[in-house]
Amino acid sequence: MLRIICFLLLNSRCAFYCYNKYLYTQIKYFQFAINSVRFSPDSRKIVSASTDKTIRIWNVASGRQLQIFKGHSDWINMAEFSSDGNTLISCSCDNTIRLWDIQSGREKMKLVGHLDAVWCVKFSPDSKYIVSCSFDRTIRLWDVSFGKEIKKMIGHSSSVRTTQFSPDGQMIASTSCDKTIALWDATSFEMLKQLAGHSNYVKYARFSPNGKCIVSCSSDKTIRIWSAKSGIILKVLEGHSDVVNEVDYFPDGQRIISCSDDNTMCLWDVEAGIEIQRLEGHTSYVNSVHISPDGKLIVSCSHDKTIRIWC
Repeated sequence: MLRIICFLLLNSRCAFYCYNKYLYTQIKYFQFAINSVRFSPDSRKIVSASTDKTIRIWNVASGRQLQIFKGHSDWINMAEFSSDGNTLISCSCDNTIRLWDIQSGREKMKLVGHLDAVWCVKFSPDSKYIVSCSFDRTIRLWDVSFGKEIKKMIGHSSSVRTTQFSPDGQMIASTSCDKTIALWDATSFEMLKQLAGHSNYVKYARFSPNGKCIVSCSSDKTIRIWSAKSGIILKVLEGHSDVVNEVDYFPDGQRIISCSDDNTMCLWDVEAGIEIQRLEGHTSYVNSVHISPDGKLIVSCSHDKTIRIWC
């Protein structure tokens, strides 16, 4: 049985709660919603990105805030750790991407190029490159060492919501409000294929740990699993009653977690294509969900201004 560990994130202090998943409490996170949460590579920290224009790092064991980063002038849509855990990247509605040195707490670099809100930013597996996407309908590749834009990829007919590298770094996936997922060659930057099947905005997509499949979620309330090689839909998972915002694979690739505007998260069996368990507790849209690298914890954040860790 899963339990939920909740942290009251308020004025840089944390009250610790541990309760069975069937119990309920409301926990404040300042006065603002949290847009994304991600674990550190060692699973010991969490980074959050918020509409209060801050990025915060939290200790998983104690729930205490360790650091706060300020610099963006608008909502921060996403933040994540580099593979060595020493750097953060973030993207914002201020049209910029920023890199932060965790040890010093200072901004290392600001990347300017997008002409509208930057929705998503991701490191390559070796953290030498960054891929980003924007409301300006473009996907951009950046060199981390020099802070220079290498390539601008254009192919979607509407805003691009998310993007990420494949586990081997050879492909890039992007999702869009044009209802499609595009797969790009990370060397030639050519679009390899465009996956169509969702009937509304594609909110998020992730490669499976072995890179053979892609899982996507959409405003059409469904989750779809695709073959990365052929682009064929392998499974359609239905169960959420509202927009599905994010999905993530467990490290073993056998299970998926999803979060939704229906205030819930669902665990799915990939092979069987069935819902295993539903996690309830948030009182508003669940904006983001992430599995710890060791596969032992789930972190979620919500429009209800809380972050919750499930084990």
